[in-house]
Amino acid sequence: MQSVKVGYSVLFTLISKHNYSSSGHFRALACIHGTISSACGVHPMSTTAQPVVIRIPRHMQEQVENVKQVRGKNKVNTIKAGKLLIKSKNPELNQSAGYTLGKFEQPHLSSKGWKHNKSFGDYFTVNNTQRTPPFVTEIQDEEGDKLKEKSKPITFHNLHLCPDLVEALGKDNITRPTTVQLQTIPKLLKGYNILCAAETGSGKTLSYLLPVIHKLQAEKAADSESIETTPRIRSVIIVPSRELADQVSAVARSLCGPFRLMVKTVGGGRGVGNIKLAFAKGPPDVLVATPGALVKALRRRYLDLGELRFMVVDEADTMFDPSFSGMLESILAQTRVACDPSETRGPGPTRKAQLVVVGATFPGGVGEVLSQVTDLGSMVTIKSKNLHFLMPHVKQTFLKVRGADKLLELHQALKAVEQDKAGVLVFCNRASTVNWLGYSLEDMGLRHVRLQGEMPASLRAGIFHSFQKGQVDVLICTDIASRGLDTQRVCLVVNYDFPESHTDYIHRAGRVGRAGSVEDGEVLSFVTHPWDVELVQKIETAARRRTSLPGMESSIRKPEPKAAEEEEEEGLLY
Repeated sequence: MQSVKVGYSVLFTLISKHNYSSSGHFRALACIHGTISSACGVHPMSTTAQPVVIRIPRHMQEQVENVKQVRGKNKVNTIKAGKLLIKSKNPELNQSAGYTLGKFEQPHLSSKGWKHNKSFGDYFTVNNTQRTPPFVTEIQDEEGDKLKEKSKPITFHNLHLCPDLVEALGKDNITRPTTVQLQTIPKLLKGYNILCAAETGSGKTLSYLLPVIHKLQAEKAADSESIETTPRIRSVIIVPSRELADQVSAVARSLCGPFRLMVKTVGGGRGVGNIKLAFAKGPPDVLVATPGALVKALRRRYLDLGELRFMVVDEADTMFDPSFSGMLESILAQTRVACDPSETRGPGPTRKAQLVVVGATFPGGVGEVLSQVTDLGSMVTIKSKNLHFLMPHVKQTFLKVRGADKLLELHQALKAVEQDKAGVLVFCNRASTVNWLGYSLEDMGLRHVRLQGEMPASLRAGIFHSFQKGQVDVLICTDIASRGLDTQRVCLVVNYDFPESHTDYIHRAGRVGRAGSVEDGEVLSFVTHPWDVELVQKIETAARRRTSLPGMESSIRKPEPKAAEEEEEEGLLY
């Protein structure tokens, strides 16, 4: 009779999976009961026990096993003892910093249902799992081998820079190179063309300024004084914005002071007269310029790039964007770029310039532009291990909020850090939003300044400087303030409008946790629209898997020869 009971149990499980009515269900069960009993030679009401064997078809057995697996399946426990990597409003979606997702394991996202209207008020946080930035924790030698910090501490003296330059760094309490500086400076001193791709805030500006100034002062000391009739620029640093040009110039002047090297800045919005005035007292040793102003100066023959020693392209993801790439191609076409380190040495007329391309992200057109001026195979690529990863030392919170509630949430966030007297950056996607948000904060009595690209250049000149000096703590801005600007005093970045791409998010979040910053800082992002949710889900997936953000370029793509051949064929046809 035990086998009969097993048969009843199996068949009852299968029948219960179908959506029958109550009466139909019991009729079917009664029918099966009678059939089994008759087959076994037992009357339905008989209590006589007889051993029987019931054979169940294989497909029915498989269906039973599948039902058991589905009903008994337990969720993977992603919580272990220790710190949380992901802290969600729903504790079941938390993930421990000690848990690693399997290769084919799908993460359970906190932002999965954020496109639904009922998700407003939900949030999750990517906690900081490190206390120090990754670009200062690893100490390496010139070959890239890790060294024990206690056994062999490395300073700028180990990089064979001139003592006066190291002393100038020491006055600003800069004694230890970051990882990117440790890898880049020796290569530039040897004459290589460099593609440097490293995370924001890792010290890329000093990584090219120090070898440039070192070589310029050595050349100036070796060469005898000569009278030049035509301006000859020895080093050019191209940056995308006037604010960044002023910042790089300030750092260069502090380092060039002991060597009496002249630094000049040429930015947009100042007119041709101001551009000409920059070259009135002779050619500067270091010229920091925006692309538009430099193109104007070249067209009017205010300067000549014939004896250039260094050409630096900073913030490469912006400079190779279609809005700047045409001007950049025009500038590089007038530059004699070396294809081998040996070409950077020798007499002045035969010497060629080193090319340095620096950025945190790279667009796809870098290879097409650079292949026209130099051999791509000669460029040394220096890429950070943490490139395009979420910063592990910065806390990042994502809040699903209605558009009408963002102003209130911002007000609460600003009030929470008001007593700290630290800097706060509030990013918007449009200049009109910057202006509207500024008026709203004025009505609330919160002191701030605004910075956006539609402002006149003369008005923008001192705004960021006043923020850096601590005269005001809140800066409302567009992405004009997200590229390269030094924001060591910033403790909080608020994405009032969620950025439109992963690149923009990386640059905005990179305004905190920079080299030399006192605090690691935090990032607070308001998520409102469905297209925002799609980006957030990709960011959360990368955070849970501990992988880089998708779709980011970190190397030069060589142009495909087939495409070039097709263009030539099309030209012949027409």
